[in-house]
Amino acid sequence: MFEGLFQPMHLLVIFGIALLVFGPKKLPELGTGLGDGIRGFKSAMKETTDAPDKTPDPTPAPRP
Repeated sequence: MFEGLFQPMHLLVIFGIALLVFGPKKLPELGTGLGDGIRGFKSAMKETTDAPDKTPDPTPAPRP
């Protein structure tokens, strides 16, 4: 389905459209924001997979 999606010519067309829409001064800021968002998402995913399960035990504690 997506086998020919990211060919070099397609990427150039997408970059050209982005350049026309956002302008040359705004593209570096957009790239930085996108990179920070991806980095934050990866770190959040890593925290959830590395953290131990902190859900409380559903069984009540025995009374003395």
